[in-house]
Amino acid sequence: MAELEFYEKVAARAGVPPETAQSLTEATLRTLAERISGGQAADLADHVAHELRPCLARARPEEPQVFGYDEFLRRVAERAGVADDVAERGGRAVLQTLHRVVGHKEFEDAMSELPAEIGALAQPVPRGP
Repeated sequence: MAELEFYEKVAARAGVPPETAQSLTEATLRTLAERISGGQAADLADHVAHELRPCLARARPEEPQVFGYDEFLRRVAERAGVADDVAERGGRAVLQTLHRVVGHKEFEDAMSELPAEIGALAQPVPRGP
């Protein structure tokens, strides 16, 4: 999936303008890369558009940082310059789009390194009756 199409999918899922979707995508991928191993980040990067790969690059190869759901969303919100609720919707949209791009096995391998609360962002929100 090309970079522009990725942003369009995120925009539609999160209900945000394309410019915000781009910021949310980059912020979420950078934060995800900090939280998972360098090997997992590299595996994900192999499957995304060339332009998105730097977002998944690890600046330092050491062990991933350890932080939970609230810190994950705080980092996404700060990097994207959005409110917390937009960061949550956007993070969810980015992870759901990433899942479709990289495939189930690669995605699940990366998600297995995350706390359940962060991994739950990748699950669709149940719709009411």
